[in-house]
Amino acid sequence: MTALDKAISHAGGPTNLAKKLGVKPNVLSNWKKRGVPEWAIPEIEKATLAMVRCEEFEDSKVDWAYVRSTSFA
Repeated sequence: MTALDKAISHAGGPTNLAKKLGVKPNVLSNWKKRGVPEWAIPEIEKATLAMVRCEEFEDSKVDWAYVRSTSFA
């Protein structure tokens, strides 16, 4: 199960997650094919109340541990 699939499950389905993220449900389908954009990853963590953490997104090139250690997180 990918991190995005896990997030969809925790949110109660793609429609619910899309609504929490302010995107249309078909966007999530596109993300499954093309990858989740970096800007959306922290938003997914917030939307799932940290049940899905940024670090779980394997394709991400961001060092989330570093981001968390800064004042920007």
